[in-house]
Amino acid sequence: MKKTLVAALVMSSVSLAQAADTPELDSKEQKLGYAIGTMFGGRMASDFDGLDLEAFKAGFEDSFTGAEPKMTMEEVQSTIQAFQQEQMAAAQAEQAKMAEQAKADSQAWLDEKAKEDGAETTDSGLVYKVISEGDGEKPAATDTVKVNYEGKLIDGTVFDSSYERGEPISFPLDQVIAGWTEGVQLMTVGSKYEFYIPSDLAYGPGGTGPIPPNAALQFTVELLDIETPEEAPAE
Repeated sequence: MKKTLVAALVMSSVSLAQAADTPELDSKEQKLGYAIGTMFGGRMASDFDGLDLEAFKAGFEDSFTGAEPKMTMEEVQSTIQAFQQEQMAAAQAEQAKMAEQAKADSQAWLDEKAKEDGAETTDSGLVYKVISEGDGEKPAATDTVKVNYEGKLIDGTVFDSSYERGEPISFPLDQVIAGWTEGVQLMTVGSKYEFYIPSDLAYGPGGTGPIPPNAALQFTVELLDIETPEEAPAE
């Protein structure tokens, strides 16, 4: 039965390259062999592009049957490690390329936003528009503020919104991204602004969660209140 299963597995591997050579699937061993081959073949096709099927079948059969291997275990491990390192280097290069493209796209988007009517740009590169101006006080960086907001990527995708959650949020202004710390200090209570924040004032090359590396961000912010810290109870 063991030899029959090996034959079925080898034949199922051949079927990935030559559909015309698909074996008859009469016995449960053949069906199992084909099923396993199909399952692993699909995974391996995406992970091992350009894999030599003949060499794979030879290595699989030698290992499965206990035949004398054509490579030492040290050679097997070093070959796989070299492949993994190559794949990792290729992935890192692709990520770096995508990050550079995202940086260029973000800067082009910011440049366009800065040209729009009503847009202002600070020395740091933060671009903002006044949607409506309140008549309250302006917060300091050390204040805790209460806001409603919506955050978008440059393609318009909403990644966070207190409006969607149905309630505003309060936070210390010096414990958020630099674009928020700087921008909200420009606002008076009751104001509504739009901020177009460069990636270096947001999450930078690392990104976070749904925010990709080097992403510029757009926020609509309403400053609802500056919260006064509760006084400590009298002794």
